[in-house]
Amino acid sequence: MPSAKPRVQVTIDKDLATAVAEFGAGKSRSRAVHDLALRGARAIRTEEGRLQESLEFLRRLDAGEDDRFDFSVSARLHAER
Repeated sequence: MPSAKPRVQVTIDKDLATAVAEFGAGKSRSRAVHDLALRGARAIRTEEGRLQESLEFLRRLDAGEDDRFDFSVSARLHAER
């Protein structure tokens, strides 16, 4: 039966075949690829969020808005080398 939703053609290369075999047990290949794509999107979203949080932390440090890092201690330790 034709689908009312758009489809995408995906080549099952060696890496994708391995992922489908590992994480798609008991599912159709199309369902496994669908689930992997959604999990990948969540992982990328999480990674990007962590990157933005890290950059914001560094921006606050640079601006002197965060006191969780004491640069004088770092400078002293470096000087003692």
